[in-house]
Amino acid sequence: MVAIINQAERVIAHYMDGFLVAHPELGRLSQAPVITVREVNHDSIPVISGGGSGHEPMHVGFVGQGMLTAAVYGELFTPPTADEILCAIRHVDKGRGVFVIIKNFEADLLSFQEAIRQARKEGIQVKYVLSHDDISVDTKKNFQKRHRGLAGTILLHKIVGAAAQSGMSLDCLEELALSASTEMATIGFATSSAHVPQGTSPLFELKEGEISYGIGIHGEEGYRTVSFESSEQLANEIVNKLKLRFRWREGEEFLLLVNNLGTISELEQGIFLNDICQLLDVEGLRLPFIKTGRFATSLDMAGLSVTLCRLKDQTWLHYLQEPTTAPAW
Repeated sequence: MVAIINQAERVIAHYMDGFLVAHPELGRLSQAPVITVREVNHDSIPVISGGGSGHEPMHVGFVGQGMLTAAVYGELFTPPTADEILCAIRHVDKGRGVFVIIKNFEADLLSFQEAIRQARKEGIQVKYVLSHDDISVDTKKNFQKRHRGLAGTILLHKIVGAAAQSGMSLDCLEELALSASTEMATIGFATSSAHVPQGTSPLFELKEGEISYGIGIHGEEGYRTVSFESSEQLANEIVNKLKLRFRWREGEEFLLLVNNLGTISELEQGIFLNDICQLLDVEGLRLPFIKTGRFATSLDMAGLSVTLCRLKDQTWLHYLQEPTTAPAW
């Protein structure tokens, strides 16, 4: 497989250069791989997030007014260092504190928590939330839920970012983020694994015509592999798993995000979205917010994920509908 790159060791720097050419309204720190808004608002709490590359447009595509103030970029599937995250926190802090959204992966936690500890020692107020929306299971660990941070993280970016822009305090942002994060669930599938640039093989093996349910955004294989039958059959599996998680009742309202993990065509994604919506309608659920597109990918993986968020608070819908300048929303 051919990867369209130059020097392998400069992939991230070259991508960030290209991203800023397309989005000159954003800026980059000279001392760390951080994409940021050019003017940090002194009147609202800045919100930052980040993680390894390979998931574009997450996280850099969600930097903008009404979403993230800054995103810290790591190497491929590798979180940024604590020092890099600390640079971002220092840059955006204007004396009122900083809110951080962290995906629930062990390496990410180590880097972000160390940066937060150092920032607090310097007198910067920092609050954070863990995005842990993954409801797939690990077959090697007694079918425990994985609780990884997946595409639901993007909904947190938007809800928290809009709330921050409205003037919400740091403590209230923490309360909002904790409440929303516990009402989110994501599960997906892949028809083919991701390929690392200049790699010789996919990250996990699937035979022609096979589907893996519960895959991860770092190329982790899923909990079950079956032969493909139809889009409707895929949607049915996903809805059944989400129903087990939420145990919903007829008439409940949910936010829906269908995310392209890399290379599924618009045609296929539209068919699958329709199947998901029809099944949720049969369940008697109301969907006042539906969004579909490419938000959190795994390089060139061919797959889709579905995120549902129980609409526990109507202000979440308001924040999702607020305008933002973030290019990938």
